[in-house]
Amino acid sequence: MRFHLKFYLHYLVLLGFSGVISIYGPHQRAQKTGDILLGGLFPIHFGVASKDQDLAARPESTECVRYNFRGFRWLQSMIFAIEEINNSSTLLPNITLGYRIFDTCNTVSKGLEASLSFVAQNKIDSLNLDEFCNCTGNIPSTIAVVGASGSAVSTAVADLLGLFYIPQISYASSSRLLSNKNQYKSFMRTIPTDEYQAIAMAAIIDHFQWNWVIAIASDDEYGRPGIEKFENEMFHRDICIDLNVLISQYIDEAEIRRLADRIENSTAKVIAVFASGPDIEPLIKEMVRRNVTDRIWLASEAWASSSLVAKPEYLDVMGGTIGFALRAGHIPGFKEFLQQVHPKQSSLNEFVREFWEETFNCYLEDSPRNEDSENGSTSFRPLCTGEEDIASVETPYLDYTHLRISYNVYVAVYAIAQALQDILTCTPGKGLFANGSCADIRKVEAWQVLKQLRHLNFINSIGEKVHFDNGSELSANYTIINWHRSPEDGSVVFEEVGYYSIHNKIGDKLSIDKTKILWNGHLTEVPFSNCSEECEPGTRKGIIDGKPTCCFECTECSDGEYSDHNDASVCSKCPNNSWSNGNHTSCFLKEIEFLSWTEPFGIALALCAVLGVMLTAFVLGVFVQFRDTPIVKASNRELSFLLLFSLICCFSSSLIFIGEPQDWTCRLRQPAFGISFVLCISCILVKTNRVLLVFEAKIPTSLHRKWWGLNLQFLLVFLFTFVQVMICVVWLYNAPPGSYKNYDIDEIIFITCNEGSMMALGFLIGYTCLLAAVCFFFAFKSRKLPENFTEAKFITFSMLIFFIVWISFIPAYFSTYGKFVSAVEVIAILASSFSLLACIFFNKALHSPFLTGSSSLNKVYFL
Repeated sequence: MRFHLKFYLHYLVLLGFSGVISIYGPHQRAQKTGDILLGGLFPIHFGVASKDQDLAARPESTECVRYNFRGFRWLQSMIFAIEEINNSSTLLPNITLGYRIFDTCNTVSKGLEASLSFVAQNKIDSLNLDEFCNCTGNIPSTIAVVGASGSAVSTAVADLLGLFYIPQISYASSSRLLSNKNQYKSFMRTIPTDEYQAIAMAAIIDHFQWNWVIAIASDDEYGRPGIEKFENEMFHRDICIDLNVLISQYIDEAEIRRLADRIENSTAKVIAVFASGPDIEPLIKEMVRRNVTDRIWLASEAWASSSLVAKPEYLDVMGGTIGFALRAGHIPGFKEFLQQVHPKQSSLNEFVREFWEETFNCYLEDSPRNEDSENGSTSFRPLCTGEEDIASVETPYLDYTHLRISYNVYVAVYAIAQALQDILTCTPGKGLFANGSCADIRKVEAWQVLKQLRHLNFINSIGEKVHFDNGSELSANYTIINWHRSPEDGSVVFEEVGYYSIHNKIGDKLSIDKTKILWNGHLTEVPFSNCSEECEPGTRKGIIDGKPTCCFECTECSDGEYSDHNDASVCSKCPNNSWSNGNHTSCFLKEIEFLSWTEPFGIALALCAVLGVMLTAFVLGVFVQFRDTPIVKASNRELSFLLLFSLICCFSSSLIFIGEPQDWTCRLRQPAFGISFVLCISCILVKTNRVLLVFEAKIPTSLHRKWWGLNLQFLLVFLFTFVQVMICVVWLYNAPPGSYKNYDIDEIIFITCNEGSMMALGFLIGYTCLLAAVCFFFAFKSRKLPENFTEAKFITFSMLIFFIVWISFIPAYFSTYGKFVSAVEVIAILASSFSLLACIFFNKALHSPFLTGSSSLNKVYFL
């Protein structure tokens, strides 16, 4: 393994030497010698020219294309910081920092090619490469590297630099994969991880209540992890992605057209993009060509302010873009430094010549462009005079109003300088190395700087803590920008409309001023980007088979349920005492019903009961009035009085069933009804059986008179009634009835009595019916008594009516509900009570002297 690694390094170093003899790395660079050397990697170009290598001849280095003015400004920021430190009397005094800065061309291959020089110089002695090449020279080792920009480039460079513990501080690589300190041992950064940016992007989508979006990401270490985290956040927020694709700046035109077709055909209006400017540019060009203006773009920090796409000619399509930008910093004197650039004054910076030619669209003497122009290979450009005014041309290079990445570069350089200052001022015995020793600043090595950086902790000029210990990341503070068109010159203006801070408390992390946002460049109303139209109150979202959860149909809430807001996922059940209104948007209190004294039906039943009481009382009054007459005596006067009293109790017990049920009425009504009827039936039973025994004996003897005396009759009535009383006592003790609210009926709450035990109620009614059956038997057996004694026939008829009523009561009781349960029982009580009163007493009352006006009586038998 060690041999293979060494061979691999030999190969890399030789590859680095193959370009130009006596210098390391790619030919074009910015460099300055010094006591300590810093490396730099910047995307001076957006990409490389695509060229097929058929290997017919020695492969040539690929050409970088499309000049990046912002990348050159970032490079200038590093040089400015180094010059500022070199001129400082307090920071690294008597030590000069040098630099070697290369162009990555925003590609991995160029980034690795540039990084080879850093690795080769640091390891040239230990690799014993003299047998391969003449590597003598006194070039200082590179003790730290600032860069690179893109996450894909930084990932590849970090793998290489990490092998030799060369510290690398990136100013723009935000991929969350680079947070893995076990894999990327020497990687650090001055930009927050895009894990927070993915959360912030999902929070914005949620904030505007969108649930149907398109997700696009660059096919590299920046886009793939970013969009993966974004997808997870969307899933947790119940937001759906209609289209999810990966793109690259090198994708062919046919694929771009197919992607544009899919976007146009999608119903999602919001497009979230995790990509760099070069990667998204081909797609945006195609969308501009098609003039697709009804989309809202969400831009990650990597392209939110990119000069490649933030162009005035794109604003008809891209106007209204919502993007993320890092917090801007301030670099005193940087503006003047940028304006001082000139090819004649920047011999150490080879990138200045190309910058000058691209800025003024001319060529300098001895420029490769001059030769190309003479050969007709490029368009004609005039010769540069050298007197051009840099301030007269508007380019992204001089856009220093919001220094974000440039400030990150500035902080990265100062972080390295601060680490070197800590080494310089280290006190022996208190150092970070073995036995508290300190590193020698004049012979400092990269791994020692890396150790010092891991323990670095300082505050930058905007008040943020900068530290690179394991697991630490910078605070995720993003400014949210909105692309506007400048009313003065039509240029792109990045209007700040809010912010996102991950360390704020929940609810305050995201702040957006909607009044500042212009959608699609001119609209103020928030666009609609949902798979389905929102469901109105009174409905809920219904799942559509085969569709994402964000695509739904609106289903009306069921009865008894409601929804009072738009897009309700579920309908809420109304409380037990409420019911949903007609459109299911709210609940109203249910109507409370019971067999009331005030309703017509309750009044009618109460009147019938009172009438029964009055008629019974009237008959009782007649019997008391004529208690010494033969007809009253023949009717067993004392039992008749008790029987009439029990009938009054029967009629009165029905009144307890009317009115709002209370616990005490529920416990009273069934026992009152049961005991009253048993008392009544017991009187009739004893009376009927006495008559039957007397008539079967032909002649009433003294034995019969003694056996069936009055005391025995009352004792039997008491015993029969006592059994019912015990049934009621056991019932009330074990399962007492109580008031009960029945919520099962729509729109109505029925207040009824919960009988506690239906078995006990069955015993109560069953025992009453048993006595009635015995009474019926004796009455039926007495039907052939002398014709003057017709009472047995009436008792038989009354018992028959009694059976019909209570047999009909059972199915009626169990098939009705609510207040009608009480009404059925009241009707049964009244019907059976009236039948007993009418059949047994009305005939006697009609023949009483009170009604006939005569004191004479028909011949009757009496005891």
